[in-house]
Amino acid sequence: MANERLRSALLQRGLTPQTAAESLGVDAKTVERWISRERIPYPKHRYALAALLQEPEGYLWPQPEPQRQYADVEAIFPTRAEFIQKMPPREILKSAETVDMMGLSLNLFCQQHSDSDTLRLLASGTIFRCLFLEPRGVHIRSREREEGHDADVLTKLTEINIASSQRLRTRIPADSPGAILIRTYDEPARFNITVIDKRTCIIQPYLHRARGVESPTLIARRSEQPGLFETFSQVFESMWATGKELGAK
Repeated sequence: MANERLRSALLQRGLTPQTAAESLGVDAKTVERWISRERIPYPKHRYALAALLQEPEGYLWPQPEPQRQYADVEAIFPTRAEFIQKMPPREILKSAETVDMMGLSLNLFCQQHSDSDTLRLLASGTIFRCLFLEPRGVHIRSREREEGHDADVLTKLTEINIASSQRLRTRIPADSPGAILIRTYDEPARFNITVIDKRTCIIQPYLHRARGVESPTLIARRSEQPGLFETFSQVFESMWATGKELGAK
């Protein structure tokens, strides 16, 4: 549904999406989406555009808050097992151009996505950024105790997955446009985060005294409104920036 109030206000002021966008410092296509798709701008852009058009924000965007709340959450699954059943890794990654992952052992990629599918994506130019919990660090040992595992259970699983990813890198042709980048971090494991093509974010918390497979999964899609996608993609970027690089083995 189009925002006819916004369209009419622009016309009355002799403005086009292009001229309004220049005044606000945004792309003209963004302003067009605000009009034709009734997308709600960020608060700072709502304020600036309302001032430019000399119209109250409440007139141009009636009751914006309920529409903005949780606007980017597309699906919620009670467990990771149900998420995998409904959204298999092969399907969610099949046309990905970038895949950013952080968590403990990254089983979604290392155990549930085949090497042949990964190599096919690498040949097409996909960039994988894998951020593992440091397998010999203090926080993986804390997680082992919290989940009730014997010592080194999660350590060994993570080392296996890291080694698998490193071996897979040796199979990438020299002229391949894709890459697998690997880093580790040693901080409390709070969330497993996967960001696909800077548009879709899979968020899985680590629950107290529960295995990862038992935790819920949220799917957030990037939107023009602040939401979970923006929050958790920034968490990944922050953690990646301070991670320890692992080279070829």
